[in-house]
Amino acid sequence: MATAGKVIKCKAAVAWEAGKPLSVEEVEVAPPQAMEVRVKILYTALCHTDVYFWEAKGQTPVFPRILGHEAGGIVESVGEGVTELVPGDHVLPVFTGECKDCAHCKSKESNLCDLLRINVDRGVMIGDGQSRFTINGKPIFHFVGTSTFSEYTVIHVGCLAKINPEAPLDKVCVLSCGISTGLGATLNVAKPKKGSTVAIFGLGAVGLAAMEGARMAGASRIIGVDLNPAKYEQAKKFGCTDFVNPKDHTKPVQEVLVEMTNGGVDRAVECTGHIDAMIAAFECVHDGWGVAVLVGVPHKEAVFKTHPMNFLNEK
Repeated sequence: MATAGKVIKCKAAVAWEAGKPLSVEEVEVAPPQAMEVRVKILYTALCHTDVYFWEAKGQTPVFPRILGHEAGGIVESVGEGVTELVPGDHVLPVFTGECKDCAHCKSKESNLCDLLRINVDRGVMIGDGQSRFTINGKPIFHFVGTSTFSEYTVIHVGCLAKINPEAPLDKVCVLSCGISTGLGATLNVAKPKKGSTVAIFGLGAVGLAAMEGARMAGASRIIGVDLNPAKYEQAKKFGCTDFVNPKDHTKPVQEVLVEMTNGGVDRAVECTGHIDAMIAAFECVHDGWGVAVLVGVPHKEAVFKTHPMNFLNEK
């Protein structure tokens, strides 16, 4: 393409300070370096994680920064060593990438790549420790290796998934985060058996995707847990059979769930990032075989507290 190897000037939504409105600015986007790809972002969604790190109330503030990670785009140019993608390919960015060479990538038990696992504090590219974004020569930091709130962005090739060009990018962009996160947490990690009982904490996009995973796996009872009762009707479309609002009970919600299910659920998936919900998800699973999967991102000062007997009882 005519822009390959050149700096591209484009619009981006820049977060200059924590909690301050994003500002649409003209930014310079440098060409991709070795093992990097420059992508033209056509669609980007807003994930609550973006809001969370924009607020920076519970995480390390890294500013000025271009947020965004749930998106779809087209490869504009590639850097040295990139062979699996070419200009024109349709791609989805993923914040947990794969180098394909480390012990994690070679293991069937993990996808926590040594090189490309999510790092919310890093605001630069892995290759040279520099940003590819500048405004009048001043670096603007990246976010989880994606920074999709920009018309063009630079991403490590291991953090891009090539997709069928016939797939509508305005629809499938949510597969780069919310849908795959929830669905994968249930199908690939929790792995509920057919006929099992599953509790889903938090019925946002990730929680509903997790619920869909439970439905696909053949769970016979799927309990949605949320503070907003209005979400129940929508959750029914994804397989929700029961709804529990913790505010409706005087006892901890984990005790309510244990009583409802004669000893606890077989699987629980937590999708809020609230430490109390994480603890409740763990404590509501059945002893002997219960599994809880924690998906949400907690406050950096949060501490998970539970009695050791819960582990000794094989939760």
